[in-house]
Amino acid sequence: MSHRLSLSGSTIMTNPSQLTKLFRDDMDHIEIGEFPSEESFDEFLKLVREHKVSFGLHSPLYRNQSKYDLLEKVQFEPQQAWEQFENEVRYMANLGAEYVLVHFPYFKKASVENVDITIEQGLRRLSKLQDKYSIPIVCEPKLGLDRSPVGIQYLHNFPLEIWETYNLKLCIDIGDYLLAVGEKALDYISKWRDFIKVAHLHNVEFHGGEYIWVPVHPSHEGDGKHFCIKEILLFLTRCKDVHFVFEHTPHSNPTDKFVDEGIQWVRKHLLN
Repeated sequence: MSHRLSLSGSTIMTNPSQLTKLFRDDMDHIEIGEFPSEESFDEFLKLVREHKVSFGLHSPLYRNQSKYDLLEKVQFEPQQAWEQFENEVRYMANLGAEYVLVHFPYFKKASVENVDITIEQGLRRLSKLQDKYSIPIVCEPKLGLDRSPVGIQYLHNFPLEIWETYNLKLCIDIGDYLLAVGEKALDYISKWRDFIKVAHLHNVEFHGGEYIWVPVHPSHEGDGKHFCIKEILLFLTRCKDVHFVFEHTPHSNPTDKFVDEGIQWVRKHLLN
């Protein structure tokens, strides 16, 4: 199996002055989005060419654009969101991006609609875009408002055989799944093993009523403060050709040493 270690633009919050930090010798892929300007994205593309790495877009391409609106209005009307997303897919295909990742399915809260029909309608549109522009589209189910788990639960209940007909891959965000369903996370994730292309790696720390993404690290296992992720990580290593994307944010001010130790911990499990 050909797994790859990747770094997310979230680790620098896509700060243009820190783009060079994403280009590490031990990473050959970057997943990124929410650039503040066209100029900053152009600078990123220049660095991609210089360092000869691949990249995937984590939609949206630019800040303050639609992130969650394909199925229902959060900040934008769905039609606006679909138009933006198609433009991004077209652009990324022309640039040679490895994939485009989109938050799907996303529901703000429990829906009274037939959610299977709603999800399948979205899958149909995403699949058509994937075929039209010949670039993989990766779907990342997300928590809703106030950490609502309904989107992840709706996906879990969605028929596997219907998903399979649309030839779309999935991103599993470990933090979102653990927040959504706790100890059931691995049961939820394992249903989708044949469709997982991307895994977002981070742990969770709570500060008051808020939470932040922190780097994965072996010291978290069993410390009583963080989620244990080793079992999920080992499962994902048995899936086929997964991008393991380190997606912590800088809010906890992790040291380079701490981040590197987490990366080496993951690498060890991939090699075993």
